Amino acid sequence: MRALLINAIGAGAAICSMASFVPQLAKIIRERDASAISAPMYVVTVAGFALWTSYGVALKSWPLVASNLVSLGLSAMVLGLKLFYSRRGA
Repeated sequence: MRALLINAIGAGAAICSMASFVPQLAKIIRERDASAISAPMYVVTVAGFALWTSYGVALKSWPLVASNLVSLGLSAMVLGLKLFYSRRGA
């Protein structure tokens, strides 16, 4: 029972982490504007998810790898759109 609770908490955390980027990404795509996004913050976020993914690989923990790869991809998309729209408007 304890392991089930611990896994449920971990799964909930992973789902929240992954889902947290979807509204921001949808807003950027819908409005075609990323001027309110902080590029340095997303550079750090992308680096952090890359490190978490590497850590998961080292531990051979597929849930850690999978959830952080998804978060890495979504945060990298936000950063990529920020850079794209910044250059386009310059």
